[in-house]
This record gives sequence, structure tokens and C-alpha cells, in this order.
Amino acid sequence: MKIVFFGTPQFAVPSLKRLLAHSDFEVAAVVTQPDKRRGRGGKVTPSPVKAAALEAGCPVWQPARIKKDPETLEKLDALTADAFVVIAYGQILSQTILDLPKLGCVNAHGSILPEYRGAAPIQWGLYRGETETGVTTMLMDAGMDTGPMLMKETIPIGLTDHAWNIAAKLSDLSASLLPATLQKLQQQMIRPVPQEESRATYAPLIQKADYVLDWTKSAQALHNQVRGFYPNCVTEFRGKGLKAIATFPIGEKYWPELSADLQGIQSAYETSEAKADSRPGEIVSVLKNYGPVVQTGKGHLLLKEVKPAGKKTLSGWDFANGSRVEVGETVGS
Repeated sequence: MKIVFFGTPQFAVPSLKRLLAHSDFEVAAVVTQPDKRRGRGGKVTPSPVKAAALEAGCPVWQPARIKKDPETLEKLDALTADAFVVIAYGQILSQTILDLPKLGCVNAHGSILPEYRGAAPIQWGLYRGETETGVTTMLMDAGMDTGPMLMKETIPIGLTDHAWNIAAKLSDLSASLLPATLQKLQQQMIRPVPQEESRATYAPLIQKADYVLDWTKSAQALHNQVRGFYPNCVTEFRGKGLKAIATFPIGEKYWPELSADLQGIQSAYETSEAKADSRPGEIVSVLKNYGPVVQTGKGHLLLKEVKPAGKKTLSGWDFANGSRVEVGETVGS
């Protein structure tokens, strides 16, 4: 089967590599976003998908605006591909492009559609406290993730999972699901299923304001925000910015999901004398070997890892020791 692969970030790389290595597929070309300046030095570097394609000796096209690039359109048309595979490409395809391949454009989306259509399904799913996610393959249409569905596979979400490790899991899941989807589509062994519009939810682009922690929210809600928008959530401490990299909500309902590095936190917390009658944002305890515990609008939240402005990421305990954090101090404005 002749394939053109559209993708840009690391999330798409396992799928590209799987198709390149599979004897049933010929990746005739790869379409990705133009090179960009990345990192602190601002060096112009290729996208992860481009790097993987070049390593495999695959032709790479990088139109700045694919809908207004007649040269790319001509090359796509000339390939007479069986299918276009699109994963996190980053540009909207015109109806003309969608109509080019014989079998259509197949997309692998990082959610259980029709829930979490849009640009950031993994992040918003975590933010909203979902306990399950997955990958849906679908035939693309002109809408935003609205096309008929082909195959689905799900994975559980643990309390300590965050956006990056869930993305890695879904990236691998996409790579395993795509070959079967394409094969069954070609063999007419799969029937596209329309999405149920009444169940649709959306995952829009993340805004800068979404990163700011509001300590009047519950401990669970704040923890979900931190892991959903990992590693960018911010608060203040002593008038300076402080990133909350990892947290853990304190309480009996959460103890069963303690990770290996937090196994002693239950006894440490239960033997501590947490400050009573505290207001949201107030540090109520500093747990030895673990870090500051903060009062929220409902419940207590451990700051497990933080990144002070201009400094490296620290464990909560190293931060508490290095900054001499005291009970009664506050985080947040």
C-alpha cells in the first residue's frame, strides 16, 4: 500500500517508523512542518518526524502553508497514493487534499472519540480527571476530528500519570493500531462508524492562563491541573515564580495509588502536626524527605517536585531545605 505520511512532533515518530519497517507499506513521502528555531540557543532544527524520515532515506516535503502550495498539491496528486496517514501534522488539510488518496486520509487521534476533539486531548483529559484514555483511528473529513471512526484502543490513567508519559503510551498505541487499520480498510474488513455528536467534547489549545494555579480549588483539581499541563503550572513563593512540576493529593482515598518513591508519605503525614485553620495556599506542614504540604480549597496537596524561577527542578524536600520553608508561609499571590 502506497502511503504519504503527514506529521511533525515526536508523538508521530513511532507510527512513521512502524510503517517504514512494515513490508505491507511503502512510505512514498513525508510531509512535515518547516524547520523551526528550538531550544535556548535558538538553533534551526528539523522536526522529529523529518529527522526520522531523513534517517530512513524518505523524501520530505515542508510546505509553509499546504493549502496554498500548488507545487506540493501537484506532487501529492502525482503519487496516486492509496492513503494519507496524518498524525499531529499541525496544519489543516483542504478538501482537495483529503480527496486525493484512494482510501482516504487516516488520522490517529489521542482520545476516545467523540470525546476530546481538538488540539490538546491528552492534557485536557488529565485536567478533567479522566481515568481512561486511548487512540481512535478515523477517516478525516473537513471538520475538527469529526470524521467516521475506524478502530479504538484504550489504556488506564493512573493518579501519578502526567501528560508526557501518557503521550508516550498513546504514541506507541497509535503505532500499533495504524497498520491494522490500514490493512482492514484496504480489505474492506472495517466499517467506518459516524461519531455521536451529542457525546462530543473539545480540547482547545492551552492558554497561558491555564497554567496558573488557583489554591482555592480542591487538592484533586490542582493535582489534575499540574499533571495535565505538565511541566508548566506556575504559582508564586516569596514574590517569585515557582513551577509545580509534580504533586500528590493527601488523604486516605489516595493512599492506594502511592508510587514507590512516596510509600512512606502516609506515616509521615499522619504523624505530623499539620497546622489547623489554614487558608488556601498556606503551607500546613513540611514532611521530612517529601516536602511542603499546602492547604487548598479542599484538602492538602504535597509539592513533590518544584522548579524555582531561574533554577533547576528540585524535589519538594530539597526545595524546603534549601529555601528554609516554614509552616505558615504561603504559595500563590
